[in-house]
Amino acid sequence: MNLHLRGRLNGCDGWSEERRDGGGGGASRTGWTGGGRVRPSAPSSSSWLLCTFLLSSAAWRPLAADTAADAGDDDPCPEKCRCDWDTATVWCADAGLAEVPAGLPPATAALHLERNHIQVLPEAAFAELRHLRDLYLSHNRIETLASGALRHLGPELRLLDLSHNQLRRAGRRDFGATRAKTRLFHNPWHCDCALQELMETLHLEPETVNGITCDTSEEEVEEVEEVEEEEGGEGSRWEEPSQGAHAGQPLVKLLDSGVNFCSVQRKTTDVAMLVTMFAWFSVVIVYVVYYVRQNQAEARRHLEYLKSLPSPKKVPTETDTLSTGF
Repeated sequence: MNLHLRGRLNGCDGWSEERRDGGGGGASRTGWTGGGRVRPSAPSSSSWLLCTFLLSSAAWRPLAADTAADAGDDDPCPEKCRCDWDTATVWCADAGLAEVPAGLPPATAALHLERNHIQVLPEAAFAELRHLRDLYLSHNRIETLASGALRHLGPELRLLDLSHNQLRRAGRRDFGATRAKTRLFHNPWHCDCALQELMETLHLEPETVNGITCDTSEEEVEEVEEVEEEEGGEGSRWEEPSQGAHAGQPLVKLLDSGVNFCSVQRKTTDVAMLVTMFAWFSVVIVYVVYYVRQNQAEARRHLEYLKSLPSPKKVPTETDTLSTGF
C-alpha cells in the first residue's frame, strides 16, 4: 500500500472515531478546540463515501492475496520458472533447461522457454495447455519435432516462435491445424517438398518470412548421391552444403521465381510407378508365354499318345455282304 493511500486511510480512521465519539458535540470535540487549536470541520458526505470505499478495498485486499496464494498452491510453479498468476504467464527463459519442464499449470496463457538448451519437443509436451495463446521457443537447440508435439495446441494459440533453432525438416503433420502466427526463421532448413507444402499451409509472420533460407535442398541431395556413386564413397559436398545452387536463398523467393521442390518428388514417383508397371507387365508376359508353351507340350504329348494307340479292326456288316453278292 503506498503512502498516499495510507494517509487517506489514517484520515478516515480519525473521521470514524470522531463520528463514534462526537455524536452530539460533547467533550471529545472540545479537546480539539481547546488550547488555541481550531476544530476541524465535519467531513462532507462525498468524503465519507470515499473513506468507506477505501476501507472496504483495504479489507478485501488480504482476501484477494489469500486467494492468489491458494491458486499458487493448487498449481505450483515448475522448478527454475517464475509464474505470474495475474496474467497466467510462466517465465522459464534463460533457465538452462534441457527439456520442457513438467508440471506446467493448465491455465497457462503465455509460456516463455526461449534461450535454453532444449533439443527435442516430445509428443505430449503441451497436451495439457488448452488455453495457451503465446509459445516462445526461440534460441534453443531444437532439431526435431515429435509427430504430436504441436498438434495438441488449442485453437486459442496466437503466436508460435521457433526461430533460432536447429530445425532441418518439418511437415504439415507436425503442426496440425494451428492457425497461429508462426516464426521459423534462422534455422538450417533442408528445402524439399514437405517444407514447401508447410510454407503454403502455415500462417507465417510477414516480417520474418524472408529469414527462412535454404541450407541444403532436394536438388543438392540428388547431386551428392550421383557424386557418391561415381566416386564410390562419401561425396565431399555434404561437408560444404553452402555451395549448392539454392544455399542461403530465401525459400519464399525461390518459390516465387518458379522453383518447385515437389516436382522432383513427383518425377521420382512417376519413375517408380513406371518401373513397377513394367515389372508387372514382364511377369504377366512371362506367365502367358510359359502357359502357352506348357499347353503346346501337353497337346503334343496327347497327340503322340493317340497315334500310339492300335487301330481297331473293322467288323463286316450286313451292308458289306449284300454289296459283295451283287
